[in-house]
Amino acid sequence: MDTGSARRTGVALTEKQRIAWLRLIRSDNVGPSTFRDLINYYGSAEAALAALPELSQRGGSTRAIRIADERDALRELESAHRFGARFVGIGEPDYPPALREIDGAPPLLAVKGNMSVATRPAIGMVGSRNASISGAKFTAMIARICGEAGYAVVSGLARGIDTAAHRASLATGTIAAMAGGLDQPYPPENIGLLNDIWDGNGLAVSEMPFGWEPRARDFPRRNRLIAGISLGVVVVEAATRSGSLITARLAGEFGRLVFAVPGSPLDPRCEGTNGLLKDGAMIVTTPDDVVEALRPLAEPDLFRPRPATAPIERSKPLSMPPDDAERDHIVEALGPTPVEIDDIVRHTGLPISAVHSVLLELDMAGRLHRHPGGLVSISMLD
Repeated sequence: MDTGSARRTGVALTEKQRIAWLRLIRSDNVGPSTFRDLINYYGSAEAALAALPELSQRGGSTRAIRIADERDALRELESAHRFGARFVGIGEPDYPPALREIDGAPPLLAVKGNMSVATRPAIGMVGSRNASISGAKFTAMIARICGEAGYAVVSGLARGIDTAAHRASLATGTIAAMAGGLDQPYPPENIGLLNDIWDGNGLAVSEMPFGWEPRARDFPRRNRLIAGISLGVVVVEAATRSGSLITARLAGEFGRLVFAVPGSPLDPRCEGTNGLLKDGAMIVTTPDDVVEALRPLAEPDLFRPRPATAPIERSKPLSMPPDDAERDHIVEALGPTPVEIDDIVRHTGLPISAVHSVLLELDMAGRLHRHPGGLVSISMLD
């Protein structure tokens, strides 16, 4: 398998662009999808930053939007440098190629460790924190065989199955997706493992700011990274309500393979994995089941970047903003029920650039809600 330069495609950001990108993604109401739309519409992060106050006001906000200060961005970049880490943009060569393709991919990733692992084909492995001995042992077998076959093993640094997967792939290449900042590992007992990962043949990645302590709502974002970086996800021992099943669901939404290891019907830790098998997940009884299923997906050109995948910086905005009548027409067409953007264009008869402009206004005012599949809805004003 080719795990080298064929996957390293992209254009490096200048330091000025990197600072502006960091400021934009750290500003209020700017998530990954909004970030992409802002740069694609305004041409650059700097132009988008300048437009945020007016966008928020036109969208109906009654208070000033918080825009990340350049000094704060510089401090975070300096913190990363002191920590031995750096930020990689979505269009740069070292950005994980499969992650680049998902909707709402993080525009910037904080990374520390061996960057060559980032561009290799990867397999995600997740499961129970209170894993059984046999579950941990089988996880290690799969991770070791997949690593020897040329795949990076991605997991979430949690206890149990995650720990077994990381340790078994330390020599061949592993990626730890983190819920907090790179300097805020969780759980504390895996700090030693994390040091082994980034000091050896591994990599740690996070989309959260330095100093950010992970909270419960941050772990689904971590799970999204695991599913997005990977060609497929193997679930070993997962209860019916577990973060591992969130990872499996996201993997399915991203078009990745979902594998599950069957377990005893009497073991609550296996209810989730057995349920995945009932829903069509691929059964895993030997490590070769995973390697053979992944082989057709590991072609170097599978995730060759498309022109519109990453935000494209230009010298000027896409178009002039819509007038008040057009804006009112678009807002009136929206409501609390999610709709497709193409349907808004057809319903209003207005240019798609005008629709995108108004959606950005509503987004910056905190009124726009983005849903899976590119659907949008709005919160109605009182």
